[in-house]
Amino acid sequence: MPISIRAQRPSLILLLILAGCAGTRPAAIESPPVETVERPQRPVPHEIIPPPAFRQAMANGTRTSTGRPGSDYWIQEAEYGLRASIDPITKRLTGSGEIVYTNNSPDDLEELHLELVQNFHAEGAMRIEFADVTGGVELSRIIVDGTDLPSLELVDVNQPHYEVIGTNLVLRPEAPLQSGSSATLQIEWGFTIPQQGAGARMGHDSENLIYAAYWYPVMAVYDDVEGWNTEQFMGRTEFYADFADYDVEIEMPAGWIVMSTGAFLNPGEVLADDVYARMLQAYESDDPVQIVGEDGFGQATQPGQDGLLTWRFRAENVRDVAFSATIESIWHGARTAVGDRDGDGDVDSTHINTFYRQSAPLWADVTEYQQHAITFLSENTGFPYPWPHMTAVEGGGIITGGMEFPMMTLVGDFTQRGDSALYHVTAHELGHMWVPMIVNINERRFSWVDEGITTFNENDARMEYYPGQNHFLDDQNTYLRIARGENEGALMHHAGFHDTATAFVVASYMKPATLLAGLREILGEELFYRAFHTFVDDWAYKHPYPWDLFNTFERVGGRDLDWYWRSWYYETWTLDQAVASVESDGESTNVVIRDEGLAPMPVLLEVTLENGEILHQRVPVEVWLTGETTTTVTFDTESSAARVEIDPDHRFPDIDRSDNVWTSMDEGTR
Repeated sequence: MPISIRAQRPSLILLLILAGCAGTRPAAIESPPVETVERPQRPVPHEIIPPPAFRQAMANGTRTSTGRPGSDYWIQEAEYGLRASIDPITKRLTGSGEIVYTNNSPDDLEELHLELVQNFHAEGAMRIEFADVTGGVELSRIIVDGTDLPSLELVDVNQPHYEVIGTNLVLRPEAPLQSGSSATLQIEWGFTIPQQGAGARMGHDSENLIYAAYWYPVMAVYDDVEGWNTEQFMGRTEFYADFADYDVEIEMPAGWIVMSTGAFLNPGEVLADDVYARMLQAYESDDPVQIVGEDGFGQATQPGQDGLLTWRFRAENVRDVAFSATIESIWHGARTAVGDRDGDGDVDSTHINTFYRQSAPLWADVTEYQQHAITFLSENTGFPYPWPHMTAVEGGGIITGGMEFPMMTLVGDFTQRGDSALYHVTAHELGHMWVPMIVNINERRFSWVDEGITTFNENDARMEYYPGQNHFLDDQNTYLRIARGENEGALMHHAGFHDTATAFVVASYMKPATLLAGLREILGEELFYRAFHTFVDDWAYKHPYPWDLFNTFERVGGRDLDWYWRSWYYETWTLDQAVASVESDGESTNVVIRDEGLAPMPVLLEVTLENGEILHQRVPVEVWLTGETTTTVTFDTESSAARVEIDPDHRFPDIDRSDNVWTSMDEGTR
């Protein structure tokens, strides 16, 4: 029933105060007429309004209300020339690099910002999670456009200088970097590689494996919405980086095999002749080929000069570079189809590499897992895998789950968790090649876009690889369990500041994947995937924000979905639909649906009649958007209802399914 709100009379205290102030007795005050205000029985989701910075970007012409990039959209550019040398005994990485940074923004930049992720391991660093203290990054020299920059500790703040603030490196050059101009940075640095670095995302294990990530100073993102993104890395939330081209040289002792983000430029110079021949054979094979086996450990490379080899790679239009170095890993290779990458009508392929140690026998199937995932995800995203290879590296002792980098992933051994779990994590990490490696979201702030889309894609891949079960239900049930305990956080809450690690994980992975599956049910598969593919196409090699995703689905879907974003992404409302009553009179059956939750959704109703006929009815969400909590669905049928169920296939995340089913044995009421 509507709630009656009566306008209240002024309080006695207020009357006495008025009397005192006036100095005379107040005249009699008549009570105002009683008003009855109709209130909805439940909250009504209201319009989504993006924050001021995003609205300003739309006004500037870099974003649009339709989800497309604006006509004046821009993104910064960089070219890196990097060299690294690792001593596998001391685990010391020494690096040098040149960065040519181009300012495509309309702004003149007085400062340049870079990120030093390894300072997460410095003494006294801000951290949400535990980390080994290995000293962080030691900067030897920084030059900008030919001028040596001293540390701020040595000069006045108004002079050119650099300053290290946690995981941030701030450069103050002699003159601002003008719009449309470039600056050349030269940096020398070094650090000790942690055993489990950057929140167990890189490191070393067992004296036979090194995985180097976040190993060089990287330009921070300057985008059209926020400007410089300089939030500290504290271990839980991940990364945000610009696209760039990289020339990389990695020096390692002979016997160690190196694989990196980018095209492998000199395999014939560094690999032993027989290994090089098997690698070429593998890259032409649809079946996995063993390139290096146990008998080749330590003997798989050329002898090098003075026992050292330099491995060269080039990567274009990627947001990061990582590399592995192994001396006792089995190496399998193959190729896999990715679709028509260049529009010539022919199916293109990419190379697959798998490196694993004898202690991880389940990894013998990972090349096949990668082949399936890359081929499937190229089709599922509508965007063929664009790079020359995809490499999975087994990293037991460094990581238990998985971590993604362009063309590279580091995954635990999964010996105790089984082969299906290993496929799941492989598909997940390879799914990240599309988001955030192509559709480049700010993971540190909006982890749900990155992890949620990828978990959704992983589940789609699992549906094909392991048919016969609904692989979305595990995530749905995990989300519901946390929601029942009122321990979740809103998806649009800043990812780095959820109250608990559990709230962060559920808001990043399980709930957004569940919501995308729900949105697919609302829009229908054809329209949903058309919208999803459009989002990927429009924002490939760009920086979308959540409102670009929202606006794209509304534009392509042809409907206002603010109710969905507001209820499920901004709030922690839950869905709870119930069968309130069922009555049959020989001519029709009336089913009363009660919505006991706050999050509105369509009702997917299935009615089984006494004669065995099964009827389906979809109740549109609009019945709830006025604030109503009950609705009646009438079926014109002479046969009485034997069973009524809401959402029998668990398409939507109903928090209490105990009242979703009615049978004739329930005596017609609930």
